[in-house]
Parts: sequence; C-alpha cells; structure tokens
Amino acid sequence: MKNVAKHQTIFAFIDSQNLNLGTSKDLYNKNGRKIYTGWKLDFNKFRRYLQDKFRINKAFLFIGYIKDRQSLYDALKSYGYTLIFKPTVTDSTGKPKGNVDAELVLHSCAVEFNNYDKAVVISGDGDFYCLYEYLEKHQKLLHIILPNRKTASMLLNRFEKYQVELVRDREKIEYKVI
Repeated sequence: MKNVAKHQTIFAFIDSQNLNLGTSKDLYNKNGRKIYTGWKLDFNKFRRYLQDKFRINKAFLFIGYIKDRQSLYDALKSYGYTLIFKPTVTDSTGKPKGNVDAELVLHSCAVEFNNYDKAVVISGDGDFYCLYEYLEKHQKLLHIILPNRKTASMLLNRFEKYQVELVRDREKIEYKVI
C-alpha cells in the first residue's frame, strides 16, 4: 500500500452489487469444479476496514433502491456509509435491476471530485476503465479494491499497480455468526 499523507481526504466509491456478488458467489470452472467459495461480507467490519487500512474519510455505497429493504439501508447508514440510490426496475423473471455504474462515475468525477484528494474504487468491473484513466490522469486514483480477482475484468490489468485483493483480508471483514 502506498504511503498517504495523513491530511489527505480520501473517498471510497463502492459498487455494491459488484462487491456483494464478487465476494458471496461460488465460482466454477468449465469442468464444473469449484474454484472459489463465496463468503458473506460484514458491511460494518468492511467500513471500519476501509477507515483503518486506507484512511477513508467518506464511503459512498452505490446501491439499487428497493422499498422493502429500508432496514438494510438504515443499518448501512449507521455503519458510516453514504448511500447513493439508483431506482430499480424488475426484469422478466421478477428480479430487481439497478445498475449503479453511471452514478458512481458521476459522483467520483463531478459531484464529489473537488472534495477529495484520492479515490479508492471498490469494483472489479471493466466498465470503470475510463474512470480509472481519468482519476489516474488527475493523480487521484489511490486504489482499486477487487472483490474477487477471478471475476475482475481483464481490462483492469493496465491498473495492476493500484489493485488490492479483498480476499487477502477476508478474516478481518467476513461476517461470522457468534
């Protein structure tokens, strides 16, 4: 991890869907052999982890809004996240969809751009390639935290020096039933 001056303002921009699926979903190779066992992320521990390890001042969590999940949103806010909602629609199978990519880019490059010195983006999505280029060009890209290297886009290879693999700190941030 790079040394960061203590006075710098560092914001995290979190693709909640990519984070959740990247950590929790089991993955299988073409032969049907399991190559990754999913695990449940503790969002409270994760917020503290971002503060302790990366000195995050503010953590924006981009998430699709579903009316009956208000208790989840309240809990996330109580952990210290600033929630940015995307309206959801229901697909043909009844599953809610709410792609937050545009909101994450807008907030990191325009709405909040002058309010932070460095950005940490949590996503393995290659759709953020242009965001990483922009942040790098403006010397604001500190880290890209990959929820799962096995599902991270190959487009991110160019930004390898910024990457942090979340699974390496799994023990610190995994939800455990006591």
